[in-house]
Order: sequence, then structure tokens, then C-alpha cells
Amino acid sequence: MVDNTAETSTGEPAVSGVDPNRVYIFDTTLRDGEQSPGASLTSAEKLEIARQLARLGVDIIEAGFPAASPDDLLAVQRIAQEVGTPDGPVIAGLARATPGDIDKAWEAVRPAARPRIHTFLATSDIHMQHKLRMTREQVIDRTREMVAYAKAYCQDVEFSPEDAGRSDPDFLITVLAVAIEAGATTLNIPDTVGYTTPDEYYALMRRLITETPGGDRVIWSVHCHDDLGLATANTLAGIRAGARQAEVTVNGIGERAGNTSLEEVVMALHTRRTFYNLYTGIDTTQIVRASRMVSNYTGMIVQPNKAIVGSNAFAHEAGIHQDGMLKNQQTYEIMTPETVGLSQSRLVLGKHSGRHAFRVRLQELGFELSDEDITTAFARFKDLADKKKTVTDADLEALVADEFYGPHELYKLLDLQVTCGRPGMPTATVRLQGPDGREHVAPAVGTGPVDASFAAIDSIIKAPNTLIEYSVHSITEGIDAMGEVTVRIAAQNGPSRTFGGYGADTDIIMASAKAYLAALNRMLVVKGSQFSQPEGESSAIQVTPAVG
Repeated sequence: MVDNTAETSTGEPAVSGVDPNRVYIFDTTLRDGEQSPGASLTSAEKLEIARQLARLGVDIIEAGFPAASPDDLLAVQRIAQEVGTPDGPVIAGLARATPGDIDKAWEAVRPAARPRIHTFLATSDIHMQHKLRMTREQVIDRTREMVAYAKAYCQDVEFSPEDAGRSDPDFLITVLAVAIEAGATTLNIPDTVGYTTPDEYYALMRRLITETPGGDRVIWSVHCHDDLGLATANTLAGIRAGARQAEVTVNGIGERAGNTSLEEVVMALHTRRTFYNLYTGIDTTQIVRASRMVSNYTGMIVQPNKAIVGSNAFAHEAGIHQDGMLKNQQTYEIMTPETVGLSQSRLVLGKHSGRHAFRVRLQELGFELSDEDITTAFARFKDLADKKKTVTDADLEALVADEFYGPHELYKLLDLQVTCGRPGMPTATVRLQGPDGREHVAPAVGTGPVDASFAAIDSIIKAPNTLIEYSVHSITEGIDAMGEVTVRIAAQNGPSRTFGGYGADTDIIMASAKAYLAALNRMLVVKGSQFSQPEGESSAIQVTPAVG
């Protein structure tokens, strides 16, 4: 094991004009990240992500691989023009160690105020033998020639020995020394296939930094992949060994198992500042925004338990955890959600939740119950939580309404008929039974079949509300699947409160009408006792006869 004492700037290679205590963030979301299967981005999407990366404060944006396609070249060029301003990030383009690739990389990044050419060549025996079909001497010569070729275009040149993690360290030192002589200003050491362990990577970086001739004149960089789930650990090990540039992607996207995650490295250095004695220039409050943008544009969903940006990263379900959080957030959170751009932590109610969190959530929903009523409601909540993974706000509102406000099915859905499609307008006719037993029929036109159905119900039940959530799920498989709809509405007159409704049917339109009617019924029950009535209106529920 390596010594886990934090490295300091003392004795580290000193590069002119570079703060030895700062880690520069090189984001390759738009290049390496986009190589994830199915993650292709349009030029417009790349530009929007690049702008967000600039707001985030990344130091270098690797905007793409210009030789890959004409569209990629144009995308990098546009980013260089619009984002690569004098006070903006360095804009880098990747190039294989060939004149054609380097020409295209320079054409793409040239408009940037601070351009960089990043060229690479494999150095592991397995890559040289089976992919390059080159000898070690040929690789050394090509490195010298192509780094010098790139240097003739651009003062800022980065060189990467691909698959360095599986390369012979002695040979690596020779190749890297040649790259420095030819003009490289940054040397990046990729663990291309995620093979090394943190101890191995630390030892490799320390040896390269201390033994490579001219190593004190360059910035050393780390680029790790996550095939063994060690990318972030390896990156932090490389930083402790003296690297001062970390190559990362938002959400850790990338080929195969992905790259080192930007948010994990940045927040590790931020949260454990006293351990690493290092800092970055990242505005951490922009992290969640960047994460969601990349997820939306690439279509790659962030797993719920993903560190920092996953939906469960600041969520707590266990009763002991919830109780501790309500007393002091630091009991179970080492960073605040506000630090990364979230508004607050989230207490998830489920079978492991405790009475304290249950009461607090009811209070947030507007329910003030006595200790006796809380005991009764909590018992029902536990029964429900045994049947559902997560108990939603709509479930809680329904539970409380059922338990303390009496029967909620004031109006019953008897029939629903919908006509839609082109060229006709979506039309729905609904038949309801009111609380007095009378039947009411009403038609309505809407923007779609669901909207028309809701409008028809509204024409019978005069209860102004705002639809704030409409969610559809399939709860069985096959073409005849049972559809589940959840609806949440907010009353326009009365306390600030939402009401949930649930409906299930093989006909999704029928399920939608059931859910909406259930929410309306719950609202009307509460309205009779808690909602202020318009002037001249009694508190009794008014039934307005409809057409037919």
C-alpha cells in the first residue's frame, strides 16, 4: 500500500506560471464521452454543453475529434469561435499521430483564443504489435515527428501514450522524454482500458514524474477509464502522485464502462480539501445543471445511486438516517446539496422510514395532525409502505383524506367515450353519478383525448384547479398491458395544497379519467371544511346539471 499522507506542493515539479496547488480540469465529455454507444450529439447540442462547461469553470474543453467527420470538425470549430474566448477555457482537439489528423485538429481549434492540439500514440506492446504494427523505435520516431509537427502549428501541445497503464515504464520514460524535447507542454498518462489499481497507478505516475528527463517543464495529466470501477480512485491517486491535470467527463460517460467522473473528482478535492491540500476552479453549484444537460442530450440516464448527481445522492429513507438528518444534516451528509446545485435534501418515505420523517412530510403537505391521529395514520402508512417501494405525496394525501375526511368518492365515473384522430377534433363525452345519486352527461373538446376527458369532467364538477402532474406507467407487459396513471392537482381557491389521484385500466384514457376524478373528489372533500368559499357560495358541494 502507498502512504496515504496527503501530498503537498513541496518538492513537486514546478512549471512556470502554474499554481502547484491547483488541479486543472480537462473535460472530454464532447470527445471521449460522446464515444459512448448511442451518445452521439448534434453540433447545436455540443455547443450548448460547451457553454455549460464554460459556466462550470472547466479549464480545458476537449471539443471533439476533428478528423472523425466533417461535422465533428465544424462542431469543434464553432465551439472554438464561440466558447474559446480570451477569458474562457482552452479548446482542444484530438488527433492521432498523423499529419492529416493534426492538420484537421489545428483547422478546428485555431479560432480559439487559447487552442490546444492533443495527439496520441499507443505505447503498450499489445497495441504496438496488433494495432499499430510498429516497433518501439518506430513509435519513438513517430512521437518525435508528430509532436514537432503539432508544435509548428500551436504552442500548447498535449501528448498521450495510449494504454500507458499496460506499457513498459522504461519505454514510457523514453517516449515521454522525446515528446518533451519535441515541444509537448502537457503529458497525459492514460489508463486506457481501466486495468491498473490505485497503488499501481500512483507508483507509475511518481516514477514518470521524477525520472523523465525534462519532466519538471510540463504539466502531468491523468486519464482513467472505469472498467474495474477504479477510475476515480486511480485519478485521485495520480493527483496525489503529482499530476495537476485531471481528464474527466460529466456523469462519467465514455466508452465501455466510461471515464473518470468530473463531479466525483471535483467534489472529492472540494470536500477533502484538508487532506489533498489542492483545489480546482470549478463552480460546484453548476454541477447538477451540467449533469442533467448531458443526460438529456445523450439520452444516457444517470443511475439513481450515482455519487453526487444521482437522484438518491441526497435522499434518505432509513428512519435512523431521517431522524439524524432532521436534527443535523451533517449526521449523514458530508456535503450539502446546495453545494452541487440542488435546492435541498430529500427524505424518501418507504417501509424503513420513521415516525419523525412521516410527521414532517405531512406538515410540509399542509396536514397538522394530533399525536393520536399521527399514530393512526403512521400505522396505515406502514401497511402501505410494505406494499409499495416508495410512498408518494399523492399516496400520503389519499391516506390522510381517507382516514380523516371520510369517503372521497363523491362523484363516480359511469361511462366515457372518446373520439380522436385526424381530421376530427378530440372529443370526449362523460357520464358521472353525483353525490345526490343523479347522473350527469357532458361533452367537451380538447387538444387531445386526455385533455378532452378532463374538460368534460370539469364541465360537470365546478372545481377550479391546476393540473401539476400527469404520469403514465405500464404495470403489466404485453400489448394488452394494464396502464397506471397518477395525477396531481392544486386547488385554485383555498390553502396551498395538492391532491393526488390514481387510476388503472387497460384503456389508458379511462385510467386517466379515473385518476383525475379521484384527485377532484379528494379536493372536494377537503374543500368543504378547509377551503374558503367564494362570496355568496355555501360550503355545501354544488352540483351543476350538465347537457343531457
